[in-house]
Amino acid sequence: MGILNESKNDRITQLKAFDDTKSGVKGLVDAAAGLPVDVPEIFIRPPDELAEDLELAPTSLRVPAIDLNGVGDMGSSRREKIIEEVRHASETWGFFQVVNHGIPMKVLEEMMKGVREFNEQDAEMKKGYYSRDMERIVKFNTNYDFYMSTAANWRDSLLVDMTITYDLDPQELPSVCRDSTVDYLNHLKKPVDTIFELLSEALGLEPDHLKRLECEKARNLACHYYPACPKPDQTLGINKHTDASFITVLLQDEVGGLEVMHRNQWADVEPITGALVVNIGDLLQIVSNDKFKSVIHRATGNKTQARTSVAVFFHGVVTPPKIYGPIEEIVTKESPQVFREFTVKDYLMKFYSRGLDEKSGLNYVRI
Repeated sequence: MGILNESKNDRITQLKAFDDTKSGVKGLVDAAAGLPVDVPEIFIRPPDELAEDLELAPTSLRVPAIDLNGVGDMGSSRREKIIEEVRHASETWGFFQVVNHGIPMKVLEEMMKGVREFNEQDAEMKKGYYSRDMERIVKFNTNYDFYMSTAANWRDSLLVDMTITYDLDPQELPSVCRDSTVDYLNHLKKPVDTIFELLSEALGLEPDHLKRLECEKARNLACHYYPACPKPDQTLGINKHTDASFITVLLQDEVGGLEVMHRNQWADVEPITGALVVNIGDLLQIVSNDKFKSVIHRATGNKTQARTSVAVFFHGVVTPPKIYGPIEEIVTKESPQVFREFTVKDYLMKFYSRGLDEKSGLNYVRI
């Protein structure tokens, strides 16, 4: 027991020493000044995790890509085809990509550019945003679960929490990515409305059903930056996890690294220029009474290139507390209710009090 405690204390000391620099993973890379980067032990995954990966065969299967061209023609055969593609992807993959979603390429490029420029600026400029204060709306740090996970992840994140205020004061954002972030979030509203309509219809409901549940109300923005990693085979950019959201919409660059668990295999979410990645979160799996699946996913590192991604999590109504549960119209004698009711606030509190690599939070509310 003494050796275990000593090892744990040593790890906590290393974590705190890293955290106190307020420079993130990019700070380690910058400190190397062009020389090989020494990856600290706190980022190396446990042997049992690495061994588990060797047992999982990679797959050539690819996450479905859905063309939204013609989606506005209500009742058309084209829209019906898109709805069927969304239903199939949501039931079998829990992930899909959308193209022709209506956001101009320039807006997407500027968003990614802003995130890169924030992370690649002088470390002193970023330190003012470095924080682990859960109450702070805009903050920068390395891994929200830094002190809980079995291994720290090789990434830095600029986080914008809009779960309590719902509205964002642009002045709170770093100036280098302020305009691009506001522009992107504004442009995202319309395609997100469309996606919720399609998901509603894919569940056999009226197009506005999920909208009436206010599933898009609270948002969390996570702008991730993954510096090139000398040991991508021993580390991860993000541990395997499911999302505590109704849906998550991800913009990723061309580097890639996002992987989805499908049929007990890791499938790549291959970057498609201009596409948005959509994944079903825990909350939608619950309200759909297990019809749509919130699946495990992760991000791997890249040895030669930095990767950038921007995730927007849609959490529904957090405050004042709103009761959610399986949608009545979906629960039948053939498909009895499998989840109990919950509030998003309670679900998020449980989610954030554990490490990302622990079991799905769905167990909290499963009957």
